[in-house]
Amino acid sequence: MKSLLRLSMCLAIAALTALSFAGCGKKTSDQLTIGISIPSADHGWTGGVVWWAEQAKKNWEAKDPGIKVIVSTAKDASEQVDKVENLMVQGIDALVILPHDPSPLTGICEQAAKAGVYLVVVDRGLDKPVQNLYLAGDNAGFGRGGAESVVKALAGTGKILVMEGIPCTVNSIRVDAFNEVIKQHPGIEILESQSAYWDTEKGLKLMENYLQKYPQIDAVWTGDDDVLLGALKAYEESGRKDIKCFVGGAGSKAIVKRILDGDPLIPFNVTYPPKMIADGVDYAIKGLRGELADDEKTIIIPAEIITRDNARDFYYPDSIF
Repeated sequence: MKSLLRLSMCLAIAALTALSFAGCGKKTSDQLTIGISIPSADHGWTGGVVWWAEQAKKNWEAKDPGIKVIVSTAKDASEQVDKVENLMVQGIDALVILPHDPSPLTGICEQAAKAGVYLVVVDRGLDKPVQNLYLAGDNAGFGRGGAESVVKALAGTGKILVMEGIPCTVNSIRVDAFNEVIKQHPGIEILESQSAYWDTEKGLKLMENYLQKYPQIDAVWTGDDDVLLGALKAYEESGRKDIKCFVGGAGSKAIVKRILDGDPLIPFNVTYPPKMIADGVDYAIKGLRGELADDEKTIIIPAEIITRDNARDFYYPDSIF
């Protein structure tokens, strides 16, 4: 049964492709269907992505009766491929996709592009640049912003610990940029750098290990707000008072609220907004309507440092992240 369903989908996709190349498969510009394909909410940041995708659907469908937005979530790359096929059968004009894993999703995205679907890839680049537009956060800026915040909080002197994300290109770019800034400040010593996999529980366990191992810790860069919550819990339960600051990243509402409230342990944070999925929908509609420049192929959202002075601008209390 599953093989018959997949065959039916493939035939439907082939028909869409043929129509597109024949010039008769495209809807008019004022009647558009946008498909959003994203990972399920398996941790805080992806939960924020799902929330912003739903906001994009609600906002666009409310203000423009010609726009239909379909939000599709998937627990893994294999399921995401199947669900993109399903979106194509529904006749989407644009696909806004944040791939679970770029390699398995590249093929189906290439099929979509060949079928005339306007393709916006968000956050994680494909193995082949088949998209019309690539939209992502500034990962190097994220790492630099974290390091600059630590340097500022410590006035250029202290012993720090690093809690990295999942070993991957994104993590490497962030950590390399962080380390480059720290190298410019010889008064700061990195005691150790290990992966916490962007996971709260792993952040808690790693922080417990750090606290047992190092009698003096001046600051911790977690590189992620989910990890930061775990690290803070371990530190607060330890009863120690030596750490001057923790710097995470992504601007979760829990952390931004603590900055707003003047928590001395969290003076700074660095943005990597899950809202980028909603921005991807905006760009997809502009692209379909011919409102983007021909050379506008890559858009990088700058990383911004959140402080108590500007935290209100980054606080979304209704979001789940």
